Amino acid sequence: MSAHKLNLLSFSGNTKILHLSWMAFFISFVVWFNHAPLLISIKETLGLTDQEIKTILILNVALTIPARIVVGMLVDKYGSKIMFPTLLGISSVICFFFAMADSFEQLAAARFMLGFVGAGFVIGIRLISEWFPAKQLGLAEGIYGGWGNFGAAGAAVALPTLAVMIGGDEGWRYAVALTGVIALVYAFIFYHNVDDTPKGSTYFKPKKSGGMEVTSKGDLLLYLVMNIPMYAALALLAWKLSPTGVHLLSAAVTNAIYVGLFALYFYQAYHIYQVNKEIFVKAVPKIHQYKFKQVAVLNFAYLASFGSELAVVSILPLFFHETFDVTVVQAGLMASGFAFMNLISRPWGGYISDRIGRKTALTICMAGIALGYFVLSFITSEWSIALAVLATMGCAFFVNAGCGAVFAVVPLVQRRLTGQIAGMTGAYGNIGALLFLTVLSFVATQTFFWVIAGTAVVTLIAVQFMDEPSGQMAEVLPDGTVQMIDVH
Repeated sequence: MSAHKLNLLSFSGNTKILHLSWMAFFISFVVWFNHAPLLISIKETLGLTDQEIKTILILNVALTIPARIVVGMLVDKYGSKIMFPTLLGISSVICFFFAMADSFEQLAAARFMLGFVGAGFVIGIRLISEWFPAKQLGLAEGIYGGWGNFGAAGAAVALPTLAVMIGGDEGWRYAVALTGVIALVYAFIFYHNVDDTPKGSTYFKPKKSGGMEVTSKGDLLLYLVMNIPMYAALALLAWKLSPTGVHLLSAAVTNAIYVGLFALYFYQAYHIYQVNKEIFVKAVPKIHQYKFKQVAVLNFAYLASFGSELAVVSILPLFFHETFDVTVVQAGLMASGFAFMNLISRPWGGYISDRIGRKTALTICMAGIALGYFVLSFITSEWSIALAVLATMGCAFFVNAGCGAVFAVVPLVQRRLTGQIAGMTGAYGNIGALLFLTVLSFVATQTFFWVIAGTAVVTLIAVQFMDEPSGQMAEVLPDGTVQMIDVH
């Protein structure tokens, strides 16, 4: 792979892989959020209550947390060429199930399963890391993430129009089903046009499956601790669906889920130990060591950036509607700038990471996120609408740039584990969204923004303990020889 200038107008070599990858991610996000702009029609067709609609929204993100971990492991083992078409194909079938649903229970089951498609992001992160040199990696990953992430906005713009064009009360069904058809067709296109690595390169795989490899006893302990919030987040989701929350689950089922999650954590911990038990017998050679603290810092950075983005995008239209007494449509337009910044600022975050250093870029972005949310906390009806929108977009710029800066580092920690590291980091983004939205259910919006700003400050401090990726990482070829991979 040469480090020549990235030509986005080209459709050959690694640029072809980049375009095919972000489009696959874009389609996965269209499928993941195909219900959101059609909720009013869905509600009227099936006679759903407001509580049931809230339940649908919760279920849409529930499966994504464990799915990103599992898909991360699978992509490291089987490669992106197989995993992205598989994910799109399975999701298309679930899409058709959702489109044909004629009861709340069927809708809820389909929406829960469609959370699986949110793991698509992880697959492309590994693929891009195989095709681009370290000097271009941040920009390439930023374009992949930023342009692909725009699929949610694409769904919001296109699907209501399609539903109206098709017409009738059932128009939403055809619009949703069409996204399933697109995903299915693209699965075949992707498979026949993509390779896991450039010709002559080796696709490095983990030595064992069942957990991430670590290289010291201290890192093993940190890894086990960092897994706890994922199970806690799933327990929080169960609580939201329990009689205390929206009452979708009975108290007995909720308690059974709590016990199951507790048991599952220890089951996973056992497998993690099995994967890494050799570190208790002999030290890992220095050339093969990496520091898990790198992963932990990236997890928290994505919680503060992408986690806050998911949460804020969910509440921003209502916030503007209530603060400035504007129409729902006007509030939606005012809030749309937050998502639109993905197109520019996520690639920018990756680009500056390539140019000024990974740690410096993350430091700038976390400081910007903290300041941005601190400013948003002071928005009142006395502000001009233009100034409020400008402040929102300024905050969004650093939030999305932070996402780009995080995934400019992820592939540089340990190549053969990139899928698993991306999966864990991505899962922390969803954990952040759930955490922040739960906080919002107890406090005023101003306090909600303060909590996010405070989280960004804590993350800013944590980033200072991250090591700047430098030198080379070592991977072992199938014949036992060691290959050195540049990380700067």
